[in-house]
Amino acid sequence: MMGFWKVKCNNCGVLFAIVFSVSIVAAGLLGLHKPLLNGCIMTYMYPTYIPIPRTPATTASSSSKEKYGLYLYHEGWKKIDYQLHLVKLSGVPVLFIPGNGGSYKQMRSIAAESDRAYNGGPLDDNYYQHSSFTPLEAGLVQEGTDFAALLASVKVDAQYANHLDWFAVDLEGEHSAMDGWILEEHSEYVVQAVHRILDRYRDSFQTRTKHNNGRGEILPKSVILVGHSMGGFVARAAVVHRELRKGAVETVLTLSSPHRSPPLAVQPSFGHFFSRVNDAWISGFRPAHMKGARWVAPSLSNVVVVSVAGGARDYQVRSRMASLDGLVPPTNGLTIGSSGMVNVFLSMEHQSILWCNQMAVQVAHTLLQLIDGDTGQQIKSPQRRMAVFVSNLRSALPQTFDWLLTNQEIGGDTAKTESQEAPKMDQFACPTSVHWDGETPGTDLYIDSTTMTVLAMDGRRRWLDIEKLAKSDDWFVLVTNLAPCVGVRVHLWTEKAQQGDKAVLDHVVEVTMRIAQLPSGPSERQIEPGGQTEQPSPSGVLRLRPRELAGFKFLTVSVAPHPSVYGKPPPAASMAVGQFYNPQDGWMSLSLWSLVSTLYKKQEMRLGENHPLVWNLSIAVSLGTLPVILSVKTVSCGIQETVLAKEHPEPEEIMKLCKVRCFPPVALVWDPPFGLEVLPNLESEIIVVDSAPAIWGSSYGSEQTTILLMVDPHCAYDVDLKVSLPTAASRFHLVHGLQIAGLCVAVVLFALTRQARAWETDIAFPSVLACIEANLQLPLPFLILALGPLLVYYSLSFFGTETPPPFISFIGVSLVCYLFANGIVALLAIISSAIFHSAAFVQVLMKLRFQAWQERSRTRGLRWWSGCCSAGSSLQVIRKFKARPLLTVAVGATVLVFLVHPSLGLIVLLLVHTWSCHNALCSHRQQKILLCNAKKDGSIGTKVEKVQLLNETGLDAKPSAMTFGETQLEIFHQRQGLLLLHFITTVMLAPSLVAWVQRSGLDRTLPSFLDSVLTFGIILHGLYSSNADANISLIPLSQLFRPQLAQAGLSFIYAVAGLYCYFSGLALAPYRAFYALAIIGGITTSFRLRDKQARAKGEVGVNRHHFHRH
Repeated sequence: MMGFWKVKCNNCGVLFAIVFSVSIVAAGLLGLHKPLLNGCIMTYMYPTYIPIPRTPATTASSSSKEKYGLYLYHEGWKKIDYQLHLVKLSGVPVLFIPGNGGSYKQMRSIAAESDRAYNGGPLDDNYYQHSSFTPLEAGLVQEGTDFAALLASVKVDAQYANHLDWFAVDLEGEHSAMDGWILEEHSEYVVQAVHRILDRYRDSFQTRTKHNNGRGEILPKSVILVGHSMGGFVARAAVVHRELRKGAVETVLTLSSPHRSPPLAVQPSFGHFFSRVNDAWISGFRPAHMKGARWVAPSLSNVVVVSVAGGARDYQVRSRMASLDGLVPPTNGLTIGSSGMVNVFLSMEHQSILWCNQMAVQVAHTLLQLIDGDTGQQIKSPQRRMAVFVSNLRSALPQTFDWLLTNQEIGGDTAKTESQEAPKMDQFACPTSVHWDGETPGTDLYIDSTTMTVLAMDGRRRWLDIEKLAKSDDWFVLVTNLAPCVGVRVHLWTEKAQQGDKAVLDHVVEVTMRIAQLPSGPSERQIEPGGQTEQPSPSGVLRLRPRELAGFKFLTVSVAPHPSVYGKPPPAASMAVGQFYNPQDGWMSLSLWSLVSTLYKKQEMRLGENHPLVWNLSIAVSLGTLPVILSVKTVSCGIQETVLAKEHPEPEEIMKLCKVRCFPPVALVWDPPFGLEVLPNLESEIIVVDSAPAIWGSSYGSEQTTILLMVDPHCAYDVDLKVSLPTAASRFHLVHGLQIAGLCVAVVLFALTRQARAWETDIAFPSVLACIEANLQLPLPFLILALGPLLVYYSLSFFGTETPPPFISFIGVSLVCYLFANGIVALLAIISSAIFHSAAFVQVLMKLRFQAWQERSRTRGLRWWSGCCSAGSSLQVIRKFKARPLLTVAVGATVLVFLVHPSLGLIVLLLVHTWSCHNALCSHRQQKILLCNAKKDGSIGTKVEKVQLLNETGLDAKPSAMTFGETQLEIFHQRQGLLLLHFITTVMLAPSLVAWVQRSGLDRTLPSFLDSVLTFGIILHGLYSSNADANISLIPLSQLFRPQLAQAGLSFIYAVAGLYCYFSGLALAPYRAFYALAIIGGITTSFRLRDKQARAKGEVGVNRHHFHRH
């Protein structure tokens, strides 16, 4: 019985890893295939694309890039004269760069909205709070700089000073995300396009000057670059290109573009180019230094870069990849998620970020505000340009709830004076141009409770006694859908003013413009004419801290006397709810174990009536790792059944009345690396943030996620929270895919380490599956190979520049990735073994039957066919190829690697491995069948019986004499390990091969030299390591440990390479595995050549076990 369980549990580790991996894959596919609701509005336009002709100078300098093109966009349905339109160029040039497989026509949405924005003027004034600089964004500036005035100075109230001329490069739809060589060519052409655009403006300026008697406009000196996807990185690569004119590009806006790491970091040349560009940006912002006798400013000090990430719904470029953290200092760079953008507040897919009307409108108006009113061209000051982007793109909600500090908060309370008479909050007063007509004086309301409600536009002022209603630690929050200044105003009073009391009125502080904008959801239609509807979602929130209330006795909320509700069309009901509350009363925390327990039981919470308006739910683990489903259901609103006309109303009828009385719940989700997401009209939503706390790369934030829930205190709610496994699995694939790719290579190398060590110690040669099972055994093998590298890598992080992630999250998620990689490799080993065994069974069966049939029918035709085959094989060329098959394959693969594409050479290597595995397994099966037949006939000798008896005992030591079939099985196991290793590397180069095939015509340039050299080393490893009997001795273990230990050779090399690939996977750079494999190829080749020379001289090398061919 014990033996049965021992046999059954021999592959328990592998079985668990496979089931675990398949389950994650299935759940991830289920999560990815769920439909996503998109709140984007389509953008409509009348596009015309004007080709920009080449000049003789540009044609001579860019002969290799003639297939690319440059176009100018024109909005309108009328036919125009292209040449005349080019002569009239006088706007601010903007160059759009499409991304991977993109088209130059993708600029049409933003370009069309830019044209409408210029003709229609700035957006309607709204008086919501604008975001301010953070301390890091403020940087080292002169003391006394008024950042509020700086932000206000960039606001355009009248017509924009100039229009935008949108250009776009036509990159033939090439896949720049798949091949580094294509990416370099695109960056070179963008540099040439920038020069052509500036030269075109110069020519147009000279032409207009001649016809206008010497009068002309100011020439543009720089071009604004707008890039989507890989186009954003191409834009940054062009900025640091050595041939770009100085000052030709000073503003870069990227939409869903990777900056920190490529989305497919599987090609060496791609990763090398990415690192080279990022290193150039880091060095370009280094502090000023002395050069000779003068100070030299940073070369990129005037460049401003803004990166807009698509958020959790962007499956191709995650927010971490789009971050500028560590590449561009906060004084010159801004990273913002689309879900936290003003007037957008939507997480969007990779392509929809281009055509989404909310995004296009906001980007268009922001770029138009970059135009200086005096010069009609870009603002020169990088600080003013940063102020434009900060105030127009980033929501003020993170600063309202203290998630993001402002530069005014440096020093905290120490900056407060002893007098509170003139606080700086007066900067949030409404403009004097905004006034109300018909306000009713003397009709003030005095609120006696901590909660204040406005359900009508009555023109009255509500007074709240701060000293009476608020405690020392209480905050004040106001949630409203009334437009600030136009519909509602909030003031702080030191004393209650009497009519005409100017002394008190002079000390009144208005804080209305501290109301931060909320994305209001769609208003519900009326059920019947004249009937009531559900309350609309709030459009603004005001939050005042205790230190801001200190020194004041009263707070007033004034409501306009007529409906002035923000938004079009206005909702059917207006509303405002204010409350003094203690944050501790509405604070809840959820630990990791509590969150995991929701997999089998929901986490439920009841919010009774008169609860705090704001609930702060702190989750100990990032919702990017474990997304949750949050449900909020209204259960009551204080309505008694006795006051209703119907005697026994249904619960649904009461809920309808509650929805009329209470505003819909709103959730604000904040994750420091990801940013903000707002969920209005919350009922049941999957909450997921696009962050990865278990990965290196973020110098700010924590692994916690905060959910701020704003619910009406007049209603009671049931709040349910549960982990969403399909969403978590899909996030796992998207975030940790590159990490898993590197770990898969490490897993195969660890398996090859066991095989090589078995060869060195002359024990049974294990299969790949047996090696994986041995590496997964607890405690030592698994802890050494899985946990050991993680601890080493985490320790080395203290000597690096990047901030390490939280220890528990890093270890836990990395172990899951390692187990997943083992399952994937084990599954590949099982599938390949099944295919090889099936093919071998069919071939051996057909071969034996054919031989039997051939013996029975020795006809003339068969003898003629056999003679032809013998004559063909006797040709001189074929005989030379057969004499040196290794050299023949090496020469053919080398030609493909250096002259065509590296992956084609790897495919040839895979065919060699496949043929070797198939032949070895066929020989093994044929020998096995022959032995079985001989045993049935009784002609088997005692030697075979002895070998069979030893094999049945399960001993590790092999018999001194092996049969030919057993030897071939060992060859199959060894070749299968190499096949899996090189199959993974070939798959890593597959995207580059697809991009190479996609390039049209004969313009396929030579592959990257770096890729070719590394792939050539891998091919050498595959050819010269095909036999495991290489005489390699590197580590004398017998001298270090015990005399009976054999020296370590190839096993040591594989172990070090596996550790390096493990680290490369953790760093999201699996392409570095090519370096390790190429070094292995060089080492094995050098030892093979050494052994060959030693045999030629008659010298005896180090004794090693051989594959026996009896």
